[in-house]
Amino acid sequence: MAKIKKNDIVLVSTGKDRGKTGKVIGVNVNKNTILVEGVNKFKKHAKPSNKYPQGGIIDVTRPINVSNVQIICLACKKPTRISYKNTGTEKRRVCRKCGEVVDAS
Repeated sequence: MAKIKKNDIVLVSTGKDRGKTGKVIGVNVNKNTILVEGVNKFKKHAKPSNKYPQGGIIDVTRPINVSNVQIICLACKKPTRISYKNTGTEKRRVCRKCGEVVDAS
């Protein structure tokens, strides 16, 4: 179960992009990876095709492991871990530092 969802803002804590922040583009729960906008970019050589008629070198965003990022709480503006709290009929994600509900916009 991934505690990080699409459209969350995350901070990369390890790797070549340590310290960068970005918005989550996609989540793969089976492989436990996420795609973060502007992070973990690589160059790829592409032959001319229908998608890339010119071909050439393109930038590709590759997935990173969920364990290498921390979600940033919008209320306290700090990287934090997530806990869950039951509020009546639904289960909500809560910031461990300030206790505010963390919702993806």
